[in-house]
Amino acid sequence: MPGYEVLGSEELEEVKDVFNSGGVLFRHGFDEKRKGCYKVKAFESEFAKFLKCDYTLAVTSGTAALRVALAALDIGKGDEVITQAFTFVATVEAIIEAQATPVCVNIDNSLNINPKEIEASITNRTKAVIVVHMLGVPSKLKEVKEICRKYNLALIEDTAWGCGGKFDNKALGTYGDIGTFSFDFAKTMTTGEGGMIAFKDKVTYEKACAWHDHGHENNPNLPRWKDSRSGSGFNFRMMELQAAVGLAQLRKLPMIVSAQRKNSDLIWSYLEELDCIERREEPIGCMPTADALIFMVETEAIALKIREKLLSRRISTKILPEAITWHFAGTWDHMPELVNRHDNKLKESLRKSEIILTRSVSIPIGVELDDKLPEAVHAAIIEGIE
Repeated sequence: MPGYEVLGSEELEEVKDVFNSGGVLFRHGFDEKRKGCYKVKAFESEFAKFLKCDYTLAVTSGTAALRVALAALDIGKGDEVITQAFTFVATVEAIIEAQATPVCVNIDNSLNINPKEIEASITNRTKAVIVVHMLGVPSKLKEVKEICRKYNLALIEDTAWGCGGKFDNKALGTYGDIGTFSFDFAKTMTTGEGGMIAFKDKVTYEKACAWHDHGHENNPNLPRWKDSRSGSGFNFRMMELQAAVGLAQLRKLPMIVSAQRKNSDLIWSYLEELDCIERREEPIGCMPTADALIFMVETEAIALKIREKLLSRRISTKILPEAITWHFAGTWDHMPELVNRHDNKLKESLRKSEIILTRSVSIPIGVELDDKLPEAVHAAIIEGIE
């Protein structure tokens, strides 16, 4: 979770530039007052260059990014969207907010969606699949994309944890039809809150632009107060200060990912001889962001014991095993839309995922690494196993 680790003078200078250029905080209009300073537009442009894609749209959060993506695809009441059992609750919330029905399928040892489980959940109401690159490891995009092509389904990448990662040398978030990103305070790069959407085609992008801005089409031939519109929408506009921070953070992103990968590899070099743990599976041809180092042990009891030994050394864990309830769909019995779609057997239907998750341990990786950390993690695992 290093985005906030590297916040500094660069972000401050970008924010100062907003105020030194007229102090306009709204992304649109006030052209004479703002002296040519358009941080949101600049952030979208620079992010598109980074991803090597043509169309990007900045929004208020990663959750908003998912909701806008679904709206741009005209997904709504009566439709179904398939996603994975291990994700943050926001992925399913966005589907429900679109009035569509969420369908969660099991994960495999990559801790991402199991492609083999997708086809069995497809119905004539299925319109899209959302894969989530959980904790920085890419999903099995080739297999999932082939299934989506076969059944004419949209493929959305929830890249909240995958910003800066790659699959087949393509930036995560650009492999499917739409990619969504989160810039909350604990993400690889941060704007405090905020998100971004990447699109493959102009028509979907333009629909998203209008929908996230109350239906405004931002017709260049009309003033904003007389702007054209062809449908309603909502307000998920990013503001100038968030984008100012984002511009500085984006310039640091390659360094952040490189440092995380180096630190993760170093820690793993101390663990790879341990036959009592199993490293998380990574798809061939992927470049993870190394947001977290994850390994699996034989039982949940051992995983909890290892966490106890890690905490005794002031080493934190991330999501697994302690925060599973916010990230495992089998516990979301407060969502009737999800429960009903799983025939009131939600947890039972996702039991395979629960077994994998409860015996997993996740160690967060940052930019800075204490020299003593790798040995301490190794010792905690040994003690926990014994």
